[in-house]
Amino acid sequence: MTGSDTAHALERATLDKAASENFPVAPFFLPRDWRDDLMAVYGFARLVDDIGDGDLAPGGADARVLGVSATDAEDRLVLLDAFEKDLRRVFDGSPRHPLLRRLRPTVRRRGLTPEPFLGLIAANRQDQLVARYETYDDLLAYCELSANPVGRLVLAVTGTSTPERVRLSDAICTALQIVEHLQDVAEDLGRDRIYLPAADMKRFHVQETDFSRKTAGASVRALVAYEAQRARDLLNEGAPLVGSVHGRLKLLLAGFVAGGRAAIRAIAAAEYDVLPGPPKPGKVQLLREVGVTLRGER
Repeated sequence: MTGSDTAHALERATLDKAASENFPVAPFFLPRDWRDDLMAVYGFARLVDDIGDGDLAPGGADARVLGVSATDAEDRLVLLDAFEKDLRRVFDGSPRHPLLRRLRPTVRRRGLTPEPFLGLIAANRQDQLVARYETYDDLLAYCELSANPVGRLVLAVTGTSTPERVRLSDAICTALQIVEHLQDVAEDLGRDRIYLPAADMKRFHVQETDFSRKTAGASVRALVAYEAQRARDLLNEGAPLVGSVHGRLKLLLAGFVAGGRAAIRAIAAAEYDVLPGPPKPGKVQLLREVGVTLRGER
């Protein structure tokens, strides 16, 4: 395989995952330059998550491109350090990884800063060191790194960032992260991670071993319902962001909020039993939620 073939394969392995997200990453109705830039940002965010989760494509091509030796290719912290160095080359040099080379024109065109990208790397570094969260505030601090930078990048790419919009975006992104944690309780446990706060688990008399069952008992369901309501409240808090913009961006942001709301409805429809697998909303439910969000309803 040639160098260009390898680069293309690395890009496709990451970008093809966009179709499985809870909400559209760069839908067709956006201007072409927005779609290109949002996909470049998505490629970065998806790849850093894949590094942190150990989900890179087999064969070690990503590690080799980043200059990580075969002996260190399984060390996620080493890979994250190498990825951060390559990210910094986006701003002051020539990056090695094809997804970061793809990101470089976006950074220049939109005047993006390193901070949100570094936040996403820091979140994945934290995932290697912290596997449990004691309080809800601890989880919110994690979401500040793992989720909120994505919304801030969307606002920056579309040239619509203001302090108030950033605040509303943060609420939406944190909500979406919590929803994802609820959908993935069983999968996260398989990685020895639990994102539901220990204080809440204690309140609802939930033990860690309860998450390893094939189906959720009443205590787990009550806990999931409680966290789902928190996510719903955050989505409602952030939803005015949709009404603060116009045109196709309004539809994009409505899709983000609607994706979270539809996912919560799917969790509720499963009677808050997330252990058999992540409850996913159907397209009809998602479109219904988009309409509700565009009309400013809850």
